[in-house]
Amino acid sequence: MQVTNAEQMVQKAKFNRFHGMLLFWGALLMLFDGFDLTIYGAVVPTLMKEWGISAVQAGMYGSYALFGMMFGALIFGTLADKLGRKKIILICVFIFSLFMLLAGLAPSPELFGLFRFITGLGLGGMMPNVIGLISEYSPDGLRSRMIATIMAGYSIGGVVAALLSMILITNFGWESVFFFGALPILFLPFLVKLLPDSVGTLMAKNDQKGIQKILVKVNATYKPVENETFVLNKPKQDSSPVKNLFTENRGLLTVMIWLTYFMSLLMIYGLNTWLPKFMTEAGFPLGSSLSFLLALNVGATIGAILMGWLADRWGVGKALILFFVIAAISITSLGFATNMILLYVMVAIAGAATVGTQNLTHSYTSQFYPITMRSTALGWALAVGRIGGILGPTIGGILLASQLTLQVNFLVFAIPGVIAAFAVFLANQQGEKVITTQHQLDTPAN
Repeated sequence: MQVTNAEQMVQKAKFNRFHGMLLFWGALLMLFDGFDLTIYGAVVPTLMKEWGISAVQAGMYGSYALFGMMFGALIFGTLADKLGRKKIILICVFIFSLFMLLAGLAPSPELFGLFRFITGLGLGGMMPNVIGLISEYSPDGLRSRMIATIMAGYSIGGVVAALLSMILITNFGWESVFFFGALPILFLPFLVKLLPDSVGTLMAKNDQKGIQKILVKVNATYKPVENETFVLNKPKQDSSPVKNLFTENRGLLTVMIWLTYFMSLLMIYGLNTWLPKFMTEAGFPLGSSLSFLLALNVGATIGAILMGWLADRWGVGKALILFFVIAAISITSLGFATNMILLYVMVAIAGAATVGTQNLTHSYTSQFYPITMRSTALGWALAVGRIGGILGPTIGGILLASQLTLQVNFLVFAIPGVIAAFAVFLANQQGEKVITTQHQLDTPAN
């Protein structure tokens, strides 16, 4: 009987057609997650006028989807390590597509808020599982770039949302952009056929033939044999996967990663929700204000790709610290820039250093947790981060209602960047101990 380490076989693979297929579907799904991030900020000035809601109420409705994302990440991120990432991804795509459609049909702000909450459940559950699946099948040395590539889809979704909003809202109403967001329901038959399941899930099912079929696609050097059994680098723990996030020197690391996600998503959702409204309050017309949202997400798209390459060369921990500091500086500068060209440049840099930096945190987190608990780790980090995301739109609404200066508004959203940089600094110190412990406990087999 031959024993093969399936995880090592994946890690030693060369990038091929299978990886390209994963990147395509991962990026496409992330596009619609990014679309959702931006779309509420694009429609909020129209909703406030049409439904007669205040800035504080608008901030609360903007947070409903984020509450859903928090619970979705917690529930589906943990379930995936038991039921399989593919199954959870399919369920989540169906949920968010259906309720994105219903949000566009909502006759009242209350029903709109409910549908946005359920949309968030699907989106919150999908992201950690797509990231976990891509991370699991990434060859050595390519993880940051592969995750950065699919997260570029997330940033492109923001660009698409800003562009479509500029075209569709004035011509067809705010509802039309939500109808576009429901399109992924049409992808489900293709996802059922093409997405692979997690190797860990197949091992739990004792599906040796299924693992062989996947490994043949992943690694051209792999040759299946009869009576072959498979192992991972580390056996699956019997205890709670959530409890395991705090074992083997990971306690402080996990808390610092959660703090990083919290601060990062507070900046991202605060800016994407309120940037157009901040700019209209500063005297820019709505069309011009939406163009700032476009610049923010164009910068995020470029940043997502560029930072993935830099992180693979410098080390993702060091890169995160630098980019969070840049985020804080660029966001602060938005309140002081007067030249239009400079303002657009700083908005783009802010997009690159917030959304682009957040994309890096996923590959950063993945390296510290074994394959059997990676979805749980990402799911909980995103869930805690969503609390910051929930606060972002709410804080923006309070700032707007308080009629503070533009400089103070942006400064409030810049401070979390400094806190996140410090959290990553502490996480880097503890992460070295975690990786050392992991290497000592790994039991590779050939």
